[in-house]
Parts: sequence; C-alpha cells; structure tokens
Amino acid sequence: MAKTGILSAAAIALMYLEISLPLFPAFLKFDFSEIPALLAAFSMGPFAGIMVELVKNIGHLPASHTLMVGELANFIMGSLFVGTAGLIYRYKKTRGGAMISMAAGTVALTVSGALINYFITIPFYITVMGLSMDGIVAATQAAGNTMVNDLSSLICWVFVPFNIFKGLVVSVIVGLIYKKLSPLLHR
Repeated sequence: MAKTGILSAAAIALMYLEISLPLFPAFLKFDFSEIPALLAAFSMGPFAGIMVELVKNIGHLPASHTLMVGELANFIMGSLFVGTAGLIYRYKKTRGGAMISMAAGTVALTVSGALINYFITIPFYITVMGLSMDGIVAATQAAGNTMVNDLSSLICWVFVPFNIFKGLVVSVIVGLIYKKLSPLLHR
C-alpha cells in the first residue's frame, strides 16, 4: 500500500506538469503521469497500476476545467493502458514480454482514446460546456494541424497520434528505468 501511495503521489505531481505539443490544440496536454502507474502495474500487478490511475485523477480534480469528464476519460484510458500492459507482463516477465505488454497497452490507450473522445468527451464539451465543433477545429488548425475539419478527422489526426505518441514515450521511459528501479519496487 505504501508503494502504491508513493507512486500515486509521483503520478499526481507529474500530471500537474503538463505541456502543449506542436500540431495539437492547446486544450490537449501531454504529461508523464502514466509512468508511475505503469511502474506500479509491472511491479505489483495491474490492479496497483489502476489504483495509481484512480488516485492520480482524484488528485487532479481541483485543477479540472472539464467538469471531471477529462479526469474520467484519463482514468479509463490510463487504466486500460496500464492494466493491459500489467496483465500481459504478469505472465511474461521478460524484456520481450515487457515490450509486447507496453505495445498492447499503447493499442488499448489509442483505441479507447479514439472511442471515448468520439462518443463521450467531445460531444460533452459541445453540448454541456458550450464549445462548438468549429471552435475545436479552429483551435486545432491554429496549432498547425490543417488536416482536421470535423469530429472524425479530429479523432484520426489528433487523438490517435497523440495517444500513440504518449504510449510510446511512456513505454520507452519505463523500458529504460524499470530494471534499475525494480529492486526498490519489489521490497
């Protein structure tokens, strides 16, 4: 429980350190908060990774500008990412198994991100928060991504590449640091 708490605190801190990326609208922020959750999933199992995701998103609620919908989406997508990776790694604890598990987790993150944003978050922002699809498209085009002109192209050219990028970056970092941190995480 203490390790989960420490990793959750690290995830909360990392979630607050979010950055904008080129070609992505300003409302879409990149952070490294899945790293502690993936470390938890690898060292203590998928449930521990999901618990880190839960605590991280609850800890981010005071800064929410999305009426908690962004945190809910982040929790679901992050849980599918670390849960999938942690479950596969649990049965194949090799370097190759870690790579397969993180690739599968990235696929889960990307597919869930596309579906959640298409069916839940973007429609929520439009109907409840008063944003318009034209405004979202304009923000995306202002960031330099001119391939977006509707919801489908937004998913295809913004959310899919963003989540692939996030999954790859987190996977590479965890791949580089997990063995070094493993003795601490398994105490």
